[in-house]
Amino acid sequence: MFFKLLRTGGIAAALMLVAPGALQAQDKAWPSRPIEIVVPYAPGGIGDIVARIIQPIMQDALKANVIVVNKTGAAGSLGTEFVARAAPDGYTLLLGLAAPQTLNQHVYKVKYDGVKDFAPITLVNSNPMVLMANPNVPVKTVADVIALAKANPGKLNFSGAGGLTSYSGEIFKQMAGVDMMHIQYKGGAPAVTAAVAGEVQLTFANYSDALQWMGTGRLRPIALTSAKRYPQTPEVPTIAESGLPKYNVEGWSGLFAPAGTPPEIVNKIAGALREGFKNPAIAKKFEAIGAVPGGNSPEEFKTFVAAEAVKWGDFVRRTGIKLE
Repeated sequence: MFFKLLRTGGIAAALMLVAPGALQAQDKAWPSRPIEIVVPYAPGGIGDIVARIIQPIMQDALKANVIVVNKTGAAGSLGTEFVARAAPDGYTLLLGLAAPQTLNQHVYKVKYDGVKDFAPITLVNSNPMVLMANPNVPVKTVADVIALAKANPGKLNFSGAGGLTSYSGEIFKQMAGVDMMHIQYKGGAPAVTAAVAGEVQLTFANYSDALQWMGTGRLRPIALTSAKRYPQTPEVPTIAESGLPKYNVEGWSGLFAPAGTPPEIVNKIAGALREGFKNPAIAKKFEAIGAVPGGNSPEEFKTFVAAEAVKWGDFVRRTGIKLE
């Protein structure tokens, strides 16, 4: 039959008789080419940093070249949408962050669903933000910030880099009942250095961006945005314990694949990272940037992401809060 098809020019038909097994073997050989991790923010931010922490873990475990690609724009939505539309073959992954994954769709018009359009793989890390002040601003506590803002409505300003850094300030304004001006910068580092230079009076910064300035005297840490104090800086209180008891904003990042990616690929990547996070050297890298490594299962991470999306959707609808 095979040779008869060849003689009649039916090469494609002949190949179809033998191709299924070959294609199945190719699928089992994943990965057979480089894997891209898309980071929806600029180089140097916490998303980019943690992507480069997990890059060698994946390369060693999967025996494949892993490339970090930064696709910036639209408050993280551009790179996130790119992965949502990518082929679900395990070769294009997303280092997803809290805001573009679970918040942006409630605030902006985006062309993806942060839950339905992705296959969650694992939580990579969590981290708090820090409210910090230029030392020339007469504030040392959250109560001081609120009092100064109320005495000078619209005159106090704060920097953010989009996402939860900016939203932390907006939530603070809403819960404290104050009017402050939000100044957005294109990255975490520029937003923090603007506060150092006195271009803005306050900043809500990722812990990783704030860490290098703590103890230098050039920025004064006021409070953490998380529900609990952080082990590296136990002396810095939380906003919740400083007068706004229900305040709790914590950043996180996780690895995602496009929806429809085979479960065996998702589980293989998740297992590789879970084992990698047990390495003390990797734990130290996370500690150095003020982040706590993750490593939960795809099912656990899926539940977490869905709950985050519901939480932010409810909050936006309840408060009508918007980014200025």
